Amino acid sequence: MSPGRGPAPGLATPHPLGALLPSVYQDDDFVQRFTAGLDDVLAPVLSVLDCLDAYVDPALAPEDFVAWLEGWAGLERDEDVPLERRRAMVASATAAYRMHGTARGIAATVRALTGAEPAVRDTGGATWSVSPVAAPPEPAAPEVVVTVPPGLDVDLRASDRAVAAAKPAHVPHRVEVAP
Repeated sequence: MSPGRGPAPGLATPHPLGALLPSVYQDDDFVQRFTAGLDDVLAPVLSVLDCLDAYVDPALAPEDFVAWLEGWAGLERDEDVPLERRRAMVASATAAYRMHGTARGIAATVRALTGAEPAVRDTGGATWSVSPVAAPPEPAAPEVVVTVPPGLDVDLRASDRAVAAAKPAHVPHRVEVAP
């Protein structure tokens, strides 16, 4: 369990329950001790609720909450990827979803994962003709090739999985390191 979401000895509650009771109970020692015990249990909950915006911010969230945010954003959790890269991927997930399946979207996903600017080549696989009666040319085979700069500590398997999730399902791909 992460710090701040469990027993926290000495954590004072901002709203003690004993003070909120009617005056007849405020003088009762047993009731005050009983509610003080509840205050100790509820203080971490109130602390989390008071800081909820920090828990849903990928840059500030505890590590186990980043894993929860990955699932919330529809990202596949990958333990091989460093925490800071996972935070960047969660932060860029909404922008990446707007461009999902495009070369820009694939580049944004790989950039968030590796921290480097990749080159994305998409063959397109589309054809056209200027003549309405002519047979269209032989269609090019669709393929996406992602090239990451050399000299980086890039996990090609993690990059391959990220590209597979970011590209159209029917398009083959490969990830390579530039020479």
